[in-house]
Amino acid sequence: MATLQFTFTDSTSSFRSSLPSSRASSRSRTRSLIVKASSIDFSRTRRRFIAETAAISVSLPHFAPARAEEALSEWERVYLPIDPGVVLLDIAFVPDDPNHGFLLGTRQTILETKDGGNTWAPRSIPSAEDEDFNYRFNSISFKGKEGWIVGKPAILLYTADSGESWERIPLSAELPGDMVYIKATGEKSAEMVTDEGAIYVTANRGYNWRAAVQETVSATLNRTVSSGISGASYYTGTFNTVNRSPDGRYVAVSSRGNFYLTWEPGQPFWQPHNRAVARRIQNMGWRADGGLWLLVRGGGLYLSKGTGLTEEFEEVPVQSRGFGILDVGYRSSEEAWAAGGSGILLRTTNGGKSWIRDKAADNIAANLYSVKFLDDKKGFVLGNDGVLLRYLG
Repeated sequence: MATLQFTFTDSTSSFRSSLPSSRASSRSRTRSLIVKASSIDFSRTRRRFIAETAAISVSLPHFAPARAEEALSEWERVYLPIDPGVVLLDIAFVPDDPNHGFLLGTRQTILETKDGGNTWAPRSIPSAEDEDFNYRFNSISFKGKEGWIVGKPAILLYTADSGESWERIPLSAELPGDMVYIKATGEKSAEMVTDEGAIYVTANRGYNWRAAVQETVSATLNRTVSSGISGASYYTGTFNTVNRSPDGRYVAVSSRGNFYLTWEPGQPFWQPHNRAVARRIQNMGWRADGGLWLLVRGGGLYLSKGTGLTEEFEEVPVQSRGFGILDVGYRSSEEAWAAGGSGILLRTTNGGKSWIRDKAADNIAANLYSVKFLDDKKGFVLGNDGVLLRYLG
């Protein structure tokens, strides 16, 4: 096993036609028709009456649906004190204090809540403020009172007191790729992944890191297995997305979406897989039953057959209106939500076999990138332009 040593130093940088008048008009026309009935052909009068009253009745329903779609059925939008161009990337709460949480995004965005996510305030972390960088904070994770944040350019933050204070841990300049994910795994322990497929683990609050895979994905593909994987020859790209299961397995999508990879604890290398669909992969992740979901460009959704790792997938009909679905989050074994471009929000209550579109979200002018359920009562959808949705249930 290769070992990457990180040395801690003290040189951290602080671095809507009114309904009453319409009805009055209808009654006026009706009286006029009755008065003239003896001199006018009855069939002509009846046709005219039907046409005019139909016109009135057709016009009325246009108002009710518009009002009904102004509010989300099971979600509410939380307005944030940030610039409209910020893309929200991750959210986490302190296990020992479920009302206390942090929200990350681009443009050096860190927000904090102490009321369960109803309101948020900017959080300043001096050691993460550097005039030469505009950090993109990618991932956050808590275990007990300990928490971790990673971002780009390379930055690693650690807290031992539920986020009251944060310490910056120096990183090696030789770290392969950008850090895109971190998972707190235990006391002073964490697991970190880069966009080049490097996985590192620490057991001493980040002072030393051990490589869990023997080489990067590009090295593995180019050395041994690229001949059987479409698009993998001379692969030098990075991950587009990476998702971790509760038991420590990973699934990642190549930057071009032409194949995907999996890794399980104990394996020395990432395992590449040809995509089982014609369109390029947008994202992949783990279902509550241990199987995989797969999203393709253009709004397609697929589920793997069975609960184990397999390359066989079945397409599930969804009302995506041609917009891409970007993420899926499971609230329980049967209920899940999917989100995507132009405010697409979909719900399943049968484990993903069928989906219904929540039309109320159509009025949200943003792409919804991520669905996060922290438990069965607390969930959030993160999007661009600072859009945050909170689950009401």
